[in-house]
Amino acid sequence: MTRKLAAGNWKMNGTGAALDELNAIAKAHSAPAVDILICPPATLLMQAAALTADKPLDIGAQDCHPQASGAHTGDISAPMIADAGGAAVIVGHSERRENHNENNDLVREKAQAAHDSGLTAVICIGETLAERESGDTLLIIEDQLSGSIPDGATPDNTVIAYEPVWAIGTGKVPSLDQIGEVHDFIRKNLTERFGDTAQGIRILYGGSVKPGNAAEIFAVPNVDGALVGGASLKEADFSPIINALEDEA
Repeated sequence: MTRKLAAGNWKMNGTGAALDELNAIAKAHSAPAVDILICPPATLLMQAAALTADKPLDIGAQDCHPQASGAHTGDISAPMIADAGGAAVIVGHSERRENHNENNDLVREKAQAAHDSGLTAVICIGETLAERESGDTLLIIEDQLSGSIPDGATPDNTVIAYEPVWAIGTGKVPSLDQIGEVHDFIRKNLTERFGDTAQGIRILYGGSVKPGNAAEIFAVPNVDGALVGGASLKEADFSPIINALEDEA
């Protein structure tokens, strides 16, 4: 059985002092029953990876360029992430799709770059509030799945994170039925494309996950963990979420 995954996205937060929280998370979960992934800002990637090298906690990046190298000032490539000690990279986060005009084709290229460098691609998908209210959620999810996931996706190199855009950082959370509907649809879609192996591809939920709602979300079928934003910045907030996931493991 595939281990569940608690992933934290620190976004544009954290300087060197934040490594104390990383230490605290590792200390609080020295033998976790689930996988733990933290994606700090790029400036902390190498330090964080070195700090957790002998601990059951993986470090990832928040984005990568589709090319391995070149004249791309300010960008970071998947080989650089791997060289820094990273194990994974988030691609296609809604903030990247919206703020940097990233489309499915670019997200797929980034995911492929991650695969080529031996990294796990955490591929984010999700609908806006307007798309949800117009009844187009599953059409949007289907389009993002088909366009954003490389053909070589496996349980070892790919994680899907469903993050309804309207729930990210807003405190709004879809109903459990809404979460279940989308996660079931994602599983069905993946199985139709990749066969039985898709049962092992982890599907995370993200969007205002907190200690107070984590347990009920993790009890929903086909929810294999969470991609957590703000609540992953502090051990005191992230640990209860990890504990809730372990209860479902």
